[in-house]
Amino acid sequence: MADIIGLVLPFFGMIFLGYVVARITRQPIEALGWLNTFIIYIALPALFFKLVAKTPIEQLTRIDFILANVSATYLVFTLIFAAGLLLRRATTREATIQGLAAAYGNIGYMGPGLALLAFGEPAAVPVALIFCFENMLHFSIAPALMALGGGEKQPLHRLAAGVARRIVTHPFIIATAAGFLAAFTGFEAPAPLQRLIDYLAQAAAPCALFAMGVTLALRPLKRVPVEISYIVPAKLVLLPVTMYLVLGLAGSFDPVWVYTAVLLAALPTATNVFVIGQQYGVWQERASATILVTTVLSVATVTALLYLVKSGLLPADPFP
Repeated sequence: MADIIGLVLPFFGMIFLGYVVARITRQPIEALGWLNTFIIYIALPALFFKLVAKTPIEQLTRIDFILANVSATYLVFTLIFAAGLLLRRATTREATIQGLAAAYGNIGYMGPGLALLAFGEPAAVPVALIFCFENMLHFSIAPALMALGGGEKQPLHRLAAGVARRIVTHPFIIATAAGFLAAFTGFEAPAPLQRLIDYLAQAAAPCALFAMGVTLALRPLKRVPVEISYIVPAKLVLLPVTMYLVLGLAGSFDPVWVYTAVLLAALPTATNVFVIGQQYGVWQERASATILVTTVLSVATVTALLYLVKSGLLPADPFP
């Protein structure tokens, strides 16, 4: 157990440091702008490119893994979306944010650092695949359901073009696509350029986690929604369990890939859920509360999951 604590302490410790520093210095959230720019446009893309570029191309085309991962994610999304509509009488737009709160984990900021720390570089490819394909779906489904729920005034073709533009211009997806191309062509960066990529990649996880802590500190908990009583267990327990079972039913995967997918499914709600809510003016404060609560509770749930994995109590195949 001491090894597991040693694994998660530096990780969640960086989030805690960001939280404490933000509380002490009282800087406005706008002061975080350049650090977020560095993380999103420079450091994390460098990490994704580095890890994907040196992966055998056959590992990057596992459609069975991608379909299983996305299916598990959207089973939980659909369940919570339906619960919002039927149990809470939410609008389509509100139910969309609730579904995302249960299915959209912090796979960008938290995922790469924790997965690589826990499972080493073999976790790089499943992390990149999960990030790319889940985000492409999130970026597509959110505006589509928001349009279906009303309030979108632009024509369908313009909405579709906007969604496509957001997907193809996202820095993480561009970097991963470049990594795919490098892996396919066998490209190797010159030594000076590779050193720069390595240097930037090393900064990705600590900067992202610190920024996340700052963001949590500057978005105080104002309103705890009733829906949190089922969204939080869905995000932290139901989604990783569903991911584990669906991957087991889908076929035989490398244990590192299974554990990486389950770990990423167990991460707290992504800060992007608040951003999407803010963009459409729906469920903003409650999304912020969900992010804070799932992040705090994930210290215990992620630690427990890693203990099960590292102790051998959780087999890679649930249906041997």
